[in-house]
This record gives sequence, structure tokens and C-alpha cells, in this order.
Amino acid sequence: MRTLTGHDGLPLHWREWGADPAHRPQGTILIVHGLGEHIGRYDLVAQRLTAWGWHVVGYDQRGHGASGGARGDIPVADSLQRDLSCAIDAVRSDARMNQGPLVLLGHSMGGAVAASFVAGALVPTEWSRLVDGLVLSSPALDVGMSVVQRGLLATTLPLMPHVAVGNGLNPAWISRSADVVAAYKGDPLVHNRITPMLARMIADTGPALQTLAARWPVPTLLMWAGADRCVAPAGSAAFAAAARKTGDGSGVEAEVFDGLFHELFNEPEREQVFARLNSWLAARF
Repeated sequence: MRTLTGHDGLPLHWREWGADPAHRPQGTILIVHGLGEHIGRYDLVAQRLTAWGWHVVGYDQRGHGASGGARGDIPVADSLQRDLSCAIDAVRSDARMNQGPLVLLGHSMGGAVAASFVAGALVPTEWSRLVDGLVLSSPALDVGMSVVQRGLLATTLPLMPHVAVGNGLNPAWISRSADVVAAYKGDPLVHNRITPMLARMIADTGPALQTLAARWPVPTLLMWAGADRCVAPAGSAAFAAAARKTGDGSGVEAEVFDGLFHELFNEPEREQVFARLNSWLAARF
């Protein structure tokens, strides 16, 4: 099993899917998964991308899947972004992958992480790295927290920042496919834990990104589910409305899939989603 070394030395489970040799090489897509899940749940997405000529990589984020770390926790607020910089460095240092554009594909929490990472080009940090494109799938730009929930988080964060509790996610909300939900519930690598430290990072990321939307630095495809109950669709809609739009494809393209649940690539209408993704990638790269 190949591992990626996280920013603090933590081993992170790493996956690769090679591009179909029958197609002209397109570049590399790095997948950043969501809360409670793992990169193995993206086999179908990776298979589609490799069939289109993309080399695909991904890793289990810390505290998830087969990676190390306490379940659903982060040691510092930007741990996941720092780990992503390590993953990008690994891609850039590998001759097999450092050819052509590098595109991030982030889902849910992973979308918030990937988007905040890209935003680092506007507000540089030590973990900032340049990428060529971004795909967001139902990103956690608004987690729909009530005033009471935010107050509770503010109270618990300083007292027990790393104590994990249930994340409140109902598996039935991820997809309208009974098979997808059953597989999720039976997956031993899926968990439902979250700590105040991780919850605060997710809750704070969306509002911060909204303030940067008008200056968004890379070509981005934003797709979200109109019937999402895991994150608030309003967050993606607000970002899309505020985002920089250009006629040359360098801005943000947005599409809402009405009636679909959170995991767009696992919905019965997934072919519509894949078609939109393929057309955007083909037009940009």
C-alpha cells in the first residue's frame, strides 16, 4: 500500500488510477473526498476520468479511511490544506504525473478544502501551490448551522476541541440510490465522527470563500445538488452569483442539478453529471 506523508509526518493512504493508454494524455486530476468517507468510494469517478485520458490520484484525508489520525479530527485548523499541499508536491515530483494540467476535484468537505486551497493564490500562505483548474461537487460552502448550533460550537471548541461526536449525517441523504446508501452504511472505512476543531474549520471556510468569489483565480466548474440535505445548496448558489465570470473560460461555470441528492456522481442521473464534467474538461484543457 502506497502512502503519502502528511504535513506533520502522518501516513496517509494514497491511490492512483492510470490513464487509458488508448487516449492522448490529458493531465492529472487529484480527488479530495468528503467528511466521513474515503478515496475508495471514488472508483467510478476515477474510471470515467481515466477513460477520458486523465491520470487520477487521491488519498484518504487524515482521520479518514485507511489513513492515520483520530477519526474526524484535525490537529490545527489548516491541517487538511497542508496535507493537500503535500499531495500536490508528490504529483509535481513524479514524472508520470507532472505532465499537463493539474486539476483538483473536491466533494463536500473536500470541496471546501480544495476551494480554500485554491484561494491561497489570493491570500498566499506557506502551503499555497498553483493548480490549473478546480471542480467542485456539492461543496460545503454553507453547512446550514443554526444560531444555536454555532453558539454550541463556540462554547465547546475551547473546552474540548478534539473530542469527537456524531456528525449528524443521515446516510439516506447522500443518494436516492438504495444500493449506494446500503454500500455506504456497510463500508467499514466510513465513519460518522467529527470534532469541534474540524467542525469549526468547515463552518468558517464557506463564508471566507464567499468574500473571494469575485476574484476567483482559476477556471472552476461548480456543480451542486438542488435537493441536498447534507450541505445547504444556498452556499453554492451564492458563490456562483458572486463569482468572477469571463468569456474565455477562466472564471467560474456553475450548474445546479435540481432534485438530486448530495453525491452527484452516485445519483441515478449521474450520466448528466459526468457529461457536464467531461464537456468542461474538454473545453478547458
